[in-house]
Amino acid sequence: MTNHRGHLAGEAAAPAPADEVTETKPATPAPQAGEPAAEPAGDEDGGARARTGGGEKPSPAAEAGDAAGDGPQGTEPAAAADAGAPSGPPATPAPAAPDDTAPDDASADALEAAGGGKPRSAVAEALAAAVRAVESGERSAAEFFTEPKPAARPARPVRPARPAPPAPPVRGAAPIVAPSAALVEVLAAGGAPEQLAPRAAEVLGEHAAEALREDPWLLLGVPGVRPEQADGFARALLGPECGPGDERRARALVVWLLERAALAGHTVLDAAALSTELGRRDVPDPDEALRGAIAEGAALVFQEGDETEEPVSLLFGLDRYAMAEESLADGLARLLAAPLPEADWTAAAEAAPSPSAAELVRAVAAAGLVTHSGGEAARAEPAALVEAAAGLGLRACAAAHTEDGRRRLAELGVEDAVTVSGLLSGRQGPGRDEDGTLALDVLAVLDAPQLDVETAALLVESLADGTRLVLSGDPAVLWSAGPGRVFADVVAARACPAVVSRTPDAGPLGELVSGVGIGELNQVDAPGKEVVIVPVRDPGEAVHRTVQLVADSVPRALGVPAAQTQVITPGHGGPAGTRALNAALKERLNPGPGRFGGFDPGDRVAYVPAPGRMVPGTVVSADAEGLRLDCAGTPVVVPPGRVGEDVRHGWAVTAHQAAGTRWPAAVVVLPGDAAASLTRAWVYTAFSRAERHLSVVHGVDQALPRAVAEVPAKDRTTRLRALLRPRSTPEG
Repeated sequence: MTNHRGHLAGEAAAPAPADEVTETKPATPAPQAGEPAAEPAGDEDGGARARTGGGEKPSPAAEAGDAAGDGPQGTEPAAAADAGAPSGPPATPAPAAPDDTAPDDASADALEAAGGGKPRSAVAEALAAAVRAVESGERSAAEFFTEPKPAARPARPVRPARPAPPAPPVRGAAPIVAPSAALVEVLAAGGAPEQLAPRAAEVLGEHAAEALREDPWLLLGVPGVRPEQADGFARALLGPECGPGDERRARALVVWLLERAALAGHTVLDAAALSTELGRRDVPDPDEALRGAIAEGAALVFQEGDETEEPVSLLFGLDRYAMAEESLADGLARLLAAPLPEADWTAAAEAAPSPSAAELVRAVAAAGLVTHSGGEAARAEPAALVEAAAGLGLRACAAAHTEDGRRRLAELGVEDAVTVSGLLSGRQGPGRDEDGTLALDVLAVLDAPQLDVETAALLVESLADGTRLVLSGDPAVLWSAGPGRVFADVVAARACPAVVSRTPDAGPLGELVSGVGIGELNQVDAPGKEVVIVPVRDPGEAVHRTVQLVADSVPRALGVPAAQTQVITPGHGGPAGTRALNAALKERLNPGPGRFGGFDPGDRVAYVPAPGRMVPGTVVSADAEGLRLDCAGTPVVVPPGRVGEDVRHGWAVTAHQAAGTRWPAAVVVLPGDAAASLTRAWVYTAFSRAERHLSVVHGVDQALPRAVAEVPAKDRTTRLRALLRPRSTPEG
């Protein structure tokens, strides 16, 4: 097939007519002269968000520190306040809009590992010496950092008894903690708005008021508060005692930078990057600040690399993510080392529906951990594996990321499929054995790229020795909304057998998406209008055309109702972000006063019960208990105090929110101001959400083919790959 990567270039064309789907040709223009060649596919990062067209790249910690607002379409300007300046009125900490599932907001810009190959700073040298001291036995590891786990771990024949799992949680989110009068008083004294009190109480606990008076920079741990706002709060409370070199400020900044990095997908950050960013924020001695953070237990430090090799990196991380990665690596090594229950898989492999399915069955027969890569059509292979395992009398289960993924597994014959969250909570699946482990012999986890490190660690810890685990997914989609890149790290570590499906996705949409996955924007024949391009000149026209497509053109020309068409755009803010698009779509499809906290019965919503997990739903009603939703037939009540945090209108969502779910039709909106945010993984994920029809509202000109060909996502800094390598023997 002829390769025309420029077919979505959005040349200066006349606006599409009102019935775009019926009159806009799916054919595509020829590639532009001088167009760069496509790059081979690589690891993709759902958090990658390049906001500049070139020039010097900011350090990872700098990108984390500047992250705020609504991404490329609504990025807040970097704060100009001098953190240590005693003059001027104190800044008022105002809570920012919550990040839904994820790094589609600028707060989740992906960060590159920094410092490699550069001369090490004083802190790097000092901490490297500390590492050597601990390894030689001269000093205790507890003084400085947590050592890596031992390289090898024997199989455990008997697991200790575990407590029974907690009762399944009540559907709907818990209400926000009620703040005390003392907390409201101290916030007012520091110039902070009273609206911040519930979140502060939730984060800092019942003694939040006393804690803030003792250390005002603890306010930086409250979501939505930025350093310059916490500095203003501290100046108001401490007066002349407040200064940029306060060790409490330095410690809070270290934690804040690591938390922002986690929003971008990192589990650790390089010491040099942290030191540079602390210096940018007027910390007089960044090296001392890092040493203080270690001494106070605010951060952990790890050494990456062999002392005989240069350079050796020192990585800083928060306890929760560092421990999750170590627990996950330990659990995966345990599954690989544990003896497997005997079973004859020969007949199951011979009866498999495809060669790739047969290869997967044989791999699972021989190993306790297997990875499986492929597109939408390849989902039939782990589905066939689960059915084959059940036929052998084994307790087998398939788990997806979303309820829609569960539905698609049911269509493949796995009627008792579950979601990962449902399996872990006990709401779905086979339950647990007496020792607390899941009552399973075989578990196939689909949509594995969406597993963040904490969820993956919890899942693996719930599996007994001898359980066979399959991590299956499409390696080209956006990575998890939460920190880590579990699937990519396990594959890259070569710690277990890896099966790559040879089953292609069919049809024009499958051909288009497969090309994007390898860096090519191909011309495809779409006789049934499976792919339609709608060029636009500005964000206002993009919103107008999107509403036409959803409300009129797609239903009329293709028979897909508006309720089954999903709009996907790069960010929440800006003139063509999710907020603007949802406002326009509500006005057209379900107008109303928004009498239930901005919502009306019939509104489509995106409900986020936990970070990284978006559940599509529809508003049913509201009462004193909260906003009542229908989420794919499951009733959900969101308490009044959580509605503003957990529910947004859902006619338009971001690609991260859409990951794991597919719709009969998708309208992908690419306004001009989103050009710098596009990556191959983003385009792949957005385009592959469509089952039957894809409309691209295209206003980014050559930025689209350039993103597909040249902008594989930025890397994430993690430790899982390195932790896995010494624990097991790589497969050939």
